[in-house]
Amino acid sequence: MIEMKGISKSYRVRRREAGLQSALRSLFSHDCTKAPALREMTFTIPDGQIVGYIGPNGAGKSTTIKILCGILRPDSGTCTVDGLTPWADRKRHVARLGVVFGQRSQLWWDVPVMESFLLLRDIYGVPAPQFQANLDRLTELLDLSELLRTPARMLSLGQRMRCEIAAALLHSPRVLFLDEPTIGLDAVSKLQVREFIREQNRLCGTTVILTTHDMQDIDALCSRVILIGKGQLLLDGTTAQIRAMAGENLSTEESVADLYRRFGI
Repeated sequence: MIEMKGISKSYRVRRREAGLQSALRSLFSHDCTKAPALREMTFTIPDGQIVGYIGPNGAGKSTTIKILCGILRPDSGTCTVDGLTPWADRKRHVARLGVVFGQRSQLWWDVPVMESFLLLRDIYGVPAPQFQANLDRLTELLDLSELLRTPARMLSLGQRMRCEIAAALLHSPRVLFLDEPTIGLDAVSKLQVREFIREQNRLCGTTVILTTHDMQDIDALCSRVILIGKGQLLLDGTTAQIRAMAGENLSTEESVADLYRRFGI
């Protein structure tokens, strides 16, 4: 279970005017402002649920994921994932997580994909039988057999994303964070990724938190949606409730923009 209670996080942002004088002045004094990213964020996600976590750019989605992963420490509030505080019990915590960032790779660029998988096996200390069983299952479900001997830099975006998802699941994580996993993918690759996420959740009971701007992903995968804006929780409900507010065709950009406008974001 994932629980966030009253989580707040702000960043210090340095600002200066353009020009040489301002650049020189900034060497000795800094004009900093406080930019709130999350404000009293509170929600609970039970085991085995697929949740869509949505909002416009700058809403606080990535900050939330980084706190849940233990990368960031909040200014206030409490957070537990399977009973562990992410930033305090980070070593034990990350062993239970799988994370896929659509715009960042965890594969080593110049070596075959299989080499990256073997290194991840050693990093997570996955027993050989468990690793082989997971590898065989993921290879079959994601159609990776022809990709394992290929360097990551030689893969298409869709092929790389399938390998990224496999890499995140080799150690049998209980929770999977997907940050824009279908960004830039063609229609066929998107369908493959969505089908696999559904199967992973059905077969293994993996809890999935999905952040994306592609509302077709939300509509196809999620039973629950959390909408945030300006660091605050605005709506927590079913996909059907979101669809009723945004219009029957949730996947159109106009419907999503109208939904955001209703909440002033």
